[in-house]
Amino acid sequence: MRIIHILSSVMWSGVERYSLDICRHYSHEGCDVLAITRDARAVDDVFRRNGVLVRFAPLGGFFSYGAVRAICDVLNEDHSRTVIHCHDTRDAFCALTARSLLGRRDIRVILTRHYVRRAGRSPFHKYTYRNVDRLIFVSEAARSRFLSGWQWNKDRFADDVSGVVIHNSLNIPLSGVAQEPPRGAVTGMYLGRLAPDKGLEQIIGALSMLRGSRLRMRLVGTGHPDYVDSLRRRAEDAGVMEMIDWPRHREDTDGLIRLSHFGVLPSTAPEAFGMSNLEFMAEGRPIICTGNGAQPEYISDRREGILVAPGDIRGLATEMQRLATDRHLRLTLGQAARCRFENELSWPHFIRKLDKEYFLDFSGEKFGKFAEKN
Repeated sequence: MRIIHILSSVMWSGVERYSLDICRHYSHEGCDVLAITRDARAVDDVFRRNGVLVRFAPLGGFFSYGAVRAICDVLNEDHSRTVIHCHDTRDAFCALTARSLLGRRDIRVILTRHYVRRAGRSPFHKYTYRNVDRLIFVSEAARSRFLSGWQWNKDRFADDVSGVVIHNSLNIPLSGVAQEPPRGAVTGMYLGRLAPDKGLEQIIGALSMLRGSRLRMRLVGTGHPDYVDSLRRRAEDAGVMEMIDWPRHREDTDGLIRLSHFGVLPSTAPEAFGMSNLEFMAEGRPIICTGNGAQPEYISDRREGILVAPGDIRGLATEMQRLATDRHLRLTLGQAARCRFENELSWPHFIRKLDKEYFLDFSGEKFGKFAEKN
């Protein structure tokens, strides 16, 4: 059984983490696993360090002869039954084109939608949605927004694009919940891309209202240098630079989460899921986040975390202060978050659902060595 993931981004994000976790799992299960990328070190180096073979293709457009040719070359190297898992509609179109050119009926093309966006309506989009073997949505929010782009009476293939919702997970071993740091200031932590739609300006604004408190923040991630510089200038102007640590994003973020008391993830744009939320939940840390996307599907306000309105700086400051000063609340929310992760969002729950999409052929019969296991 061969599994190929196609990734056209040149930056590391939750999509790449999602793909890597899946590749690591199936490699451990004995599958032949490969990633096709755009020759981006930020992505390629991490996959290689985790034992995943990487090949390059000139990805990035719908009608890319070079990308189709590169995919065909990879497919011709091994005629095992193959699952091609794509994370962008353009990449899925290229994979479908390669499958068609080779006449390979043993290739299954799957597309995961990681964004809260309407379905594209160009001929390329429609062809892709109609011909992929399965559409996976990481949340009901992503699915609902996608389907809102269809005119059902005209497009007439609603069943083909309705897809399946499989909430994200993390391929990590679950250990005991670490105790809060015994000394020092209470520390909140942001984890993710340093980008304008992630609510970082709101975090800095909230800190400016909390000057004089013992609260500190970690902003962990990478982003465009110009944007990161603008954040630092904003923090300087607001007089909160001394309240912020700026460690670069690293793979072992669980260690930094354990050194923090709670997460702060106030995205202003709708989140299709929010992988960083899961990392805090897995470590038993409560979260302050916005509820403008998929977050309410797995975080109940005042139960596993605290939901705030996007862009509400005063409300964010109030909740940051609340968690900073109320240890009992932090522990209660953190315990509930960990329980929900274990019971609904852990890796075994996720992979059982993904197995069904990977290893069912069109007649409903499982193929490969997974037929016996499942």
